[in-house]
Amino acid sequence: MGSLAAPLMPHLLLAPIVLPMLTAALMLLLKEERQRLKLTLNIGSTFLGLLAAVALLRWVDHQSEPATLGVYLPGNWPAPFGIVLALDRLSALMLVLAGTLGLASAVYAAARWHRAGVHFHPLFQLQLMGLAGAFLTADLFNLFVFFEILLAASYGLLLHGSGRPRVAAGLHYVAVNLAASSLFLIGASMLYGITGTLNMADLARAVPLVAPADRGLLHAAAAIPGVAFLIKAAQWPLNFWLVPAYAAATAPVGALFAIMTKVGVYVVLRLWTLLFGSEAGDSALFGAQWLVAGGLLTLGAAAVGTLSAQRLGHLAGYGAIVSAGTLVAAIGFGQNVLVAGALYYLVSATLAVGMLFLLADLIERWRNDGASVAPHARGDVAPFLAPDLRASDAAGIDDEPQDLIVGRPIPAAAAFLGIAFMACTLLLAGLPPLSGFVGKFAMLGAVLNPLGLGSSYGQQPGWAGWTLLALLIGSGLLSLLALSRAGIRHLWAPQGRDAPQLRLAEGLPVAALLLLCVLLTVKAGAVMRYTQATADALFAPEVYVRSVLGARPVPSPEASAAAAAAVEGAR
Repeated sequence: MGSLAAPLMPHLLLAPIVLPMLTAALMLLLKEERQRLKLTLNIGSTFLGLLAAVALLRWVDHQSEPATLGVYLPGNWPAPFGIVLALDRLSALMLVLAGTLGLASAVYAAARWHRAGVHFHPLFQLQLMGLAGAFLTADLFNLFVFFEILLAASYGLLLHGSGRPRVAAGLHYVAVNLAASSLFLIGASMLYGITGTLNMADLARAVPLVAPADRGLLHAAAAIPGVAFLIKAAQWPLNFWLVPAYAAATAPVGALFAIMTKVGVYVVLRLWTLLFGSEAGDSALFGAQWLVAGGLLTLGAAAVGTLSAQRLGHLAGYGAIVSAGTLVAAIGFGQNVLVAGALYYLVSATLAVGMLFLLADLIERWRNDGASVAPHARGDVAPFLAPDLRASDAAGIDDEPQDLIVGRPIPAAAAFLGIAFMACTLLLAGLPPLSGFVGKFAMLGAVLNPLGLGSSYGQQPGWAGWTLLALLIGSGLLSLLALSRAGIRHLWAPQGRDAPQLRLAEGLPVAALLLLCVLLTVKAGAVMRYTQATADALFAPEVYVRSVLGARPVPSPEASAAAAAAVEGAR
């Protein structure tokens, strides 16, 4: 990263990993009674990590060369022998997305959920550390290490709050992910045995050179960890664990988990374009048909599953699976224009699913007991949108004269929940005018016209393209039906209920995520240009390979002094 303007910018690449690691270590040294201090450290560290991610994204976006890559060697050993961190447009985008959801979840947890169990804050920071490491690492071994860090933290976060449903769902979650991790480790070992390397860029260089007799073994070695990544991306039929687990988690944990399935999608996109792109020789586009078929089956099954969901948390879980299936299918087509639209859709869908998990907690608590929190006098966060209701306000519609009902104002908190839920419905169904529609429209246009805007429509979609087209529209319709039914049941039909009471820490994250989706719509042109440049770079991996393998260690002071003395002596 020698072209960086600021001398400290290369080291900023470490911040998303080191900052949460040090924060978690510090919080483990504090007594459990210091919850207020731990909460402050958690929110502050997450906010600083998000600022670092935004700075890295701005640096990548402002480079003259769209495929610019930042490479950092933490151990000062050259690739492929040492640890390598690599930053490109895709990893920067995922860092910002993870930081955004992390900050929203941490603020929301401040209202009540962070006190529901022990070690919530250290586990939260370790989860962010694992996510950042998975997005930045450039070799499979360290990818496995960061996967295990984020999974170990997620086990504890899923059980946070205790209760039989969380324990039961957590056992399934742990078992499935341990099996996936075992497959990952086996496949990585096989790849190392065939190619002699685990560095991603070095693997991309080695794949075309594999002997024909070993080509089948190479494909098997790649397919085994591929299954592990697809399990983590919640692909059918291995996604039975996701909806019960995510719905059983506490609201801030569920919102943070909205990015977890996208980790599997990220790894599939990163490795498939690197190892099996057009330059992979006899292995070019290996597994593309399986990605398309698996993604389409996942999309269809999850869309039908939304109709069976009775709880808002289950609807949010199915929304995560719908988005993951859409993304994996789009990757399998191997078209940069389609992947660009899919990346835009990834951001929108992840924010919407995270927001729905938070709303589900607020709405269902309001439905169950008429209030979202304990009396505010005991709270440590200021109340938000909490009207002072008279006893008569809770009366049913049949108990008051008609003239008193006409023009009766909707309580501000109920209106806020209703508007936010309606926006979630539009986002997940892909209806205008919000960003969900923009993302789906971009993918539909790419399927019908793979060459991009301004070109002719000479190439017609095959069966897979028409199926994706139908499922994108059909899944949106089914999501609209399921979410509308849930909205009527939770927000419209009930009578005789007190207005909801929200704290600032509960309302602010929901409002912020909604505003980000609106901003994503307003700035759709700029975001699409970014995602198009990201997709173009992914399908031209030679820049990634050259940058990673060409990174050189920083000379030690002694070596620099000796070199300077040698030059001076030669003169």
